[in-house]
Amino acid sequence: MSDLARHIDTLSRANVLCLGDVMLDRFVYGSVDRVSPEAPIPVLRITRDVPKLGGAGNVAANLVALDAACRFLSVVGQDAAGGDLLALLAREGISDGDAVTVEAGRQTTVKTRFIAGQQQLLRADIETVAPITVAAQVLDRVKQALPDVGGVILSDYGKGVLTDGLVADVIAAARAAGKTVVVDPKGRDYRRYRGADILTPNRKELMEATGLPAHSDEEVVIAARRLIETCGVGAVVATRSEQGMSVVTADSVTHLPAEAREVFDVSGAGDTVVATLTAALSVGVGLTDAARLANLAAGLVVGKVGTAVVRTHELLAALHEQEWRHGEEKVAARDEAAERAERWRLRGKRVGFTNGCFDLLHPGHISLLKQARAACDILVVGLNSDESVKRLKGESRPVQNETARATVLASLGCVDLVVIFGEDTPETLIHAIRPDVLVKGADYTIATVVGAAFVQSYGGAVVLADLVEGQSTTNTIKRLKG
Repeated sequence: MSDLARHIDTLSRANVLCLGDVMLDRFVYGSVDRVSPEAPIPVLRITRDVPKLGGAGNVAANLVALDAACRFLSVVGQDAAGGDLLALLAREGISDGDAVTVEAGRQTTVKTRFIAGQQQLLRADIETVAPITVAAQVLDRVKQALPDVGGVILSDYGKGVLTDGLVADVIAAARAAGKTVVVDPKGRDYRRYRGADILTPNRKELMEATGLPAHSDEEVVIAARRLIETCGVGAVVATRSEQGMSVVTADSVTHLPAEAREVFDVSGAGDTVVATLTAALSVGVGLTDAARLANLAAGLVVGKVGTAVVRTHELLAALHEQEWRHGEEKVAARDEAAERAERWRLRGKRVGFTNGCFDLLHPGHISLLKQARAACDILVVGLNSDESVKRLKGESRPVQNETARATVLASLGCVDLVVIFGEDTPETLIHAIRPDVLVKGADYTIATVVGAAFVQSYGGAVVLADLVEGQSTTNTIKRLKG
């Protein structure tokens, strides 16, 4: 199981406090087959009306979909839409109503989208942006919830729940309690989020908040670091639509490619990102891996229509597909592998190398590969070609051809690159890769390891990995033959 798959399994242990602007998203579906005689506009014949949780409510729904526990806090009006929202929250298992404050005289936000087929025709909003008058009551509930949660989300849609004072008080209380605070921001002045750990603006929001362009990787990093410096936050995770996601801190940056295969609707994609990111962070997943999960989730949710959620089984399935695709990219020719190894070294990574036939992968192989990966940052595996295996093992070998063997190796999380070589030994390949660490099994001595003298000549290390007794492909073939 890969590290990301293990992280997905831990999301069920997450417990996150989500505070922000909840709203009712109504999706009115129908068909258009004529133009109105009253004006040059389409006539929508309505077939169904679907209410869904929107805003911070959709963040909470995404947390629950990931099997995480969610303590949800918000404010609604004492009106029909507010009642509908309370019923939806209860139906989704997010809140029994006690954690949502009802403010008399307040208008509950409703966004109604009219859709014909896959085409959104119109959105109509009913809302208020007036600051809430019950901030003290909300803050008390935040303080009561903080001891039991691992992270805090502030989902700001600019509808008045997250007043400047409440934001500052919640961040201060969370920091005092040692809780990670992630903000999905709104507006142009992000200084109001000072002290938060992470901001998650989209590209448009990043440009508006900084007044800087954010089209290229370099521009995004400059703009994100402007926020970090001027707003006193720890990191920025910027979502960039078809350009993926950028994770920026004061001294590091990671750009993640977009994972979406099809895009039907971007409604609520930011909610999915902040929910997945915070759930992962709250159970101890590192920022970059948490962002990878959030990026994967975003790629799934934009392929759905309307405000939607992503479930853990969908994340796992998408991860397996991603790893399968990535596995094909992890097989390279010698020259390309040498170039990649040099780039890795320039980034400060220790490149390791081991080799073998790896025919009928068994526990001994896995043990060797895991030990090799533990000795370095990046593991390159040299794989004997079919002709090379025949010369070494006999005409009946290999059982699996080189393509199959390379595919299996590339699917392993501990293997970063596979290179097929046709010689009897990997000497030439080792000279091309110039590994920092050379690993072979303990049935060799350092003096008999091919390439050891070369690697040691420039200060590299040679490691002999422990063997798993009784494991070999030859023994496996003998048992299969009876």
